Amino acid sequence: MLSPKPSECAILSPSAIANRIALVGPTASGKTAVGVWLAQQLGAEIVSADSMQVYRYMDIGTAKPTPKEQAQAVFHALDAADPDQEWTLADYQRMGEAACAEISGRGSVPLLVGGTGLYIRALTTRLDIPAAPPDEEFRARWRGFALEHGNEALLAQVGMIDPETAARLHVNDIGRQIRALEVFAATGRTMTDLHAENQANQSLEQPILFGLHFADRDHLYDRIDTRVDLMLASGFLEEVRGLRERGYSASLKPMLALGYRQINAFLAGDLLWESAVAEIKQETRRFSKRQLIWFRGDKRVRWIAADGRTPEQLAHEISKMIICVNKEDNRNS
Repeated sequence: MLSPKPSECAILSPSAIANRIALVGPTASGKTAVGVWLAQQLGAEIVSADSMQVYRYMDIGTAKPTPKEQAQAVFHALDAADPDQEWTLADYQRMGEAACAEISGRGSVPLLVGGTGLYIRALTTRLDIPAAPPDEEFRARWRGFALEHGNEALLAQVGMIDPETAARLHVNDIGRQIRALEVFAATGRTMTDLHAENQANQSLEQPILFGLHFADRDHLYDRIDTRVDLMLASGFLEEVRGLRERGYSASLKPMLALGYRQINAFLAGDLLWESAVAEIKQETRRFSKRQLIWFRGDKRVRWIAADGRTPEQLAHEISKMIICVNKEDNRNS
């Protein structure tokens, strides 16, 4: 794995220090643990940027901050919706902006922590959410198409109008595939074009973005495997059973997410347990690759090597970089 460009505090804008800070990276890279230490060192409050952690009752499989972690730092944007509730990027943007305004109003710093690229972008750029309200009839037609012809055929339809978006979406992520088709049908514009436009339209708040990466890909994969094992040992299977007992269908969008989909398949008798566990680990590795591709496309991210370092050490390095900016600001004032 090629290492991104190393961090250099001198290039960070002094005017950015009072605004938003973001900590990104692939799944299992330790973002939450580093974020807790960083929040304590900076006096910041954390805004979760994870598209699954917004759902109630889905704690283990989403790697939601533990009660201990939530006691060590103030978190926002957790447990905002029930699993059967329609939740959109626009909903997150409204909630996240309100949280950031509240945090800044208290004289603190919003610290965005998570691996959902669009959520990070929604709070660090002037992200213009496509003016294409949900069209349930349109969505139902394409869900029917996927059932009749298969997910691969649906993804091929996306590829015909937007090859770049099709390349980054998982074949089973039919929700985002249908959304790409829906936006194009309503606006005549592709998600790739809209994302590129938003990427070029950076926020006036000049946020600082840090990213955690591992030079040794196998190290990250070992962390992924270990985290999956810990989730399962902590009751992931029982969590999914509990969701089903609450009446949440296995066909709901959150229940089709990574990990939940495989365990639901096991409960339905469609996968052996060993196969379900192996698939979760393999798909999580693939997901981490897609996350890295996304974040490497954001030139604002300053990458921090995480190999062999503790969350406290990583947070300390980031804090030093921010202090460096303050010193540079003082010299220039």
